[in-house]
Amino acid sequence: MSEGAGFSKSMVLDVYSEYVNNFTNAMTLIKKACLTKPAFLEFLKKKQAASPDRVTLYGLMVKPIQRFPQFILLLQDMLKNTPRGHPDRLSLQLALTELETLAEKLNEQKRLADQMAEIQQLCKSISDRNPLHKSLSSGQHQLLLCETFTEMVYGERGQLLKSKERRLFLLNDGLVCANINFKGQPDIGNLVPLGPRYVLKWNVPLSQLQVAEFGQEGHVFDKDAPMGLQADGKKHSPSSQTKGSVGSPRLYQELQDVKKDLEVVKHITQLISTLHGTYQNLNMTVAQDWCLGLQKLIRLKEEEIQSANKCHLRLQLHLPRKSDKSGRPLSFMALFITPNPLSKISWVNRMHLAKIALREENQPGWLYPEEEKKTKSNFWSPTLVCRLPAFSTKASDLQLGGAVHTPVQTALLGFSSVSTWLPQGYLWLGGGQVDGAGQVQIFSLNHTSPRMMKAFPLPSRVLCVENLCAPSAMESVEVEESYSATTSPAVCVGLQDGSIMVYGNIDTGTPCLMAVKSPGLHPVLCLRNSPNFLCAGLQDGTVALYPKKQGGLWDPGNPSLVKVGRGPVQALLVLDDCIWVSCQNRVTVLDPCTLKTQSFEALQDEVSSVTHMVRAGGGVWMAFSTGSSIRLFHTETLELLQEINISTRTLLLPGQKNAKVTALLVYQGLLWVGTDLGILITLPVPKLEGIPKITGKGMVSLNGHSGPVQFLTVACSSMAPECLRAEQGSSEDVQDSDGPVDCKETTTDGACQEVSPDNHQPSRLKGILLQYRLRGTSHLPGHHLSAKEGSRTECATPETSEEDGSIYEMADDPDVWFRSRPCSRDVHRKEITSVVIVSGGPGYRIFHPTSNTSQCGKDTDSTLLMWQLPLIL
Repeated sequence: MSEGAGFSKSMVLDVYSEYVNNFTNAMTLIKKACLTKPAFLEFLKKKQAASPDRVTLYGLMVKPIQRFPQFILLLQDMLKNTPRGHPDRLSLQLALTELETLAEKLNEQKRLADQMAEIQQLCKSISDRNPLHKSLSSGQHQLLLCETFTEMVYGERGQLLKSKERRLFLLNDGLVCANINFKGQPDIGNLVPLGPRYVLKWNVPLSQLQVAEFGQEGHVFDKDAPMGLQADGKKHSPSSQTKGSVGSPRLYQELQDVKKDLEVVKHITQLISTLHGTYQNLNMTVAQDWCLGLQKLIRLKEEEIQSANKCHLRLQLHLPRKSDKSGRPLSFMALFITPNPLSKISWVNRMHLAKIALREENQPGWLYPEEEKKTKSNFWSPTLVCRLPAFSTKASDLQLGGAVHTPVQTALLGFSSVSTWLPQGYLWLGGGQVDGAGQVQIFSLNHTSPRMMKAFPLPSRVLCVENLCAPSAMESVEVEESYSATTSPAVCVGLQDGSIMVYGNIDTGTPCLMAVKSPGLHPVLCLRNSPNFLCAGLQDGTVALYPKKQGGLWDPGNPSLVKVGRGPVQALLVLDDCIWVSCQNRVTVLDPCTLKTQSFEALQDEVSSVTHMVRAGGGVWMAFSTGSSIRLFHTETLELLQEINISTRTLLLPGQKNAKVTALLVYQGLLWVGTDLGILITLPVPKLEGIPKITGKGMVSLNGHSGPVQFLTVACSSMAPECLRAEQGSSEDVQDSDGPVDCKETTTDGACQEVSPDNHQPSRLKGILLQYRLRGTSHLPGHHLSAKEGSRTECATPETSEEDGSIYEMADDPDVWFRSRPCSRDVHRKEITSVVIVSGGPGYRIFHPTSNTSQCGKDTDSTLLMWQLPLIL
């Protein structure tokens, strides 16, 4: 029996889950024994000294947990060194998928066990008469986050009055603050297994909680509340509780003024582009220089704000208090110091999304299969954050051709903006009437809600939209000082009349940089941008390959034409060095350089055709024009690996019939499926380089469209780690400041990850491994003592990391254990990614999971729905 098959047994899962979930308690018991029985401590020291590699007891106990991360890393290395075409590659990829799936299940069970333990501990600290105790005990609340912060209390003149440790619990519908009861010397016997003892300080519903924006302390508002809803009826003086708050109101106001000016200049630029005559100092070159100058000024203001913000990790909350004698509602400010920038970002983001999840349309937002309801958290699901109309045309035959997101090359504005804003950039939307005119709309996502920035007509309906921006556009928030005034291509659209239009970015007025007519003027059904070609799939079964020229554009005069079939080319997929082309029920693998082809039959039914293709890991998922099935094919052997009938999911909703797939998208371990019923489905798939087989029952969204889902797209932007670092020498940095990073670092997932010595960036995809802490004893009493003092190897193994010896050298410092401060290395991350999934289709509809009825809008105008995912940290 293969290793992967053995690990997939439920018995093995249960055994490992018990061991992982109980690991911290086991180490606590060992800690207690070391504190109370000197002979036991001496025995451990002698055994470690006699061991050839000086492995500690902790190192031995953690070995079973390390097995899965080590196997996953081993398989990744083997895949990296196994050439394409080797007969073992598919077996290695399948084994990697099995192990990743098992690790995900262990992670989820560990999360549930930790959540239950925290809630039980909180319940013990709350009086039985308190309604919160009853609701917690009955399982009415879900714990999203809990962490220990330092609360700061300031006087009227801004002087610090006191600071105290607090434990914050973020529930799905409320926030709980508790004192940590560690006064005096606790009895050693109480250390096991009760954990920290709390005293409830206050709890508040999320609907009444507001997060103070940096630089806006004098006029705090709630992003999630209706317009005009304020924290209370008075202004808060920045000289009182908000003294020394994050950011600067003056800098923030100056930044807003410059941004408003930039919007005005952009509008002027658009008007200049419509001039018919030529005028000195009134042309597009001058207008673009204005835009570039203001953009540079914005970047300077952002850097000033971030510089003022770097040393401050303060989470400011406005909380309600009892009304005064006149009945006027009052509030107070609670200010907490977070241990690191990632902690603050995560808390603000999760509070923001948790409040949105309380809206009516998200209660509930997703339907789970019966067997998975108890193991899924509502917050784990994507949250519907907004819906907005697309186009103003009331024509019944209006069709959406597609949408793409283009990121902006600008720094994200501070921690609160990262946590609550949509992904920075612009959403380009194309469509039009059947056999009629087309239109493009551009929405700005540089705010808490989308804003329509520009719209322009086209002579024919837009059938497809493709992003031409470099994938690494957002990998760094720094922009070169010598920002080129020449416009680079941002988006291209394919039209029904056979035209291909290439446009520049919105910051330069979205000029049309290139217009091409397809050979024979056949409609352009799909477009894909490859490293050396712009690929166009045409109605007559031809693929046109336009070679790239110097300067970023393509040569329109001499495209290479490849005939792949008699039907229309409905989907293109750029995959490594080749292009996958779907025509009727066959898929052709095309080498764009040699024009050599290899085709295979994706479906035996000749009446059906392949309409959608998406790639994840070592597989490609395909959808078809008929039937309810989607199929998974191997990218190398072209072998069929899995077939799923998505109607088994849509039938979870009463009164629904068999569905046909109309849109596909895969991102961050979820395969999104849009159907002709307007229903959206998400199916779990692995995230690593293995085979993206569907590994669970999935979920059905109770928010959808009144008609077919016409497209799915993803909008994402990243914040580089440079923006998270505190000032040099600060102890609040994301990374340790006590020395260089080793060539291999042990991640919080328990895996050694390859790191480049130049920029400390990982040289390969980070594994989704077990989310336990190898340094699971770092929060227990005792100094941290390296098992090998004075020696740091080039690649420190988990057995010899500096925390491993902490159970052998005791100190009377139970406060370390009581406060449960996270290890500073545990907060090391490479970047923060903000993600929104966008669907487009006619109208908006709420499906009711228990009845045959559904709530529809009065019209079927084209509508965009946006689901936001928690920040990827």
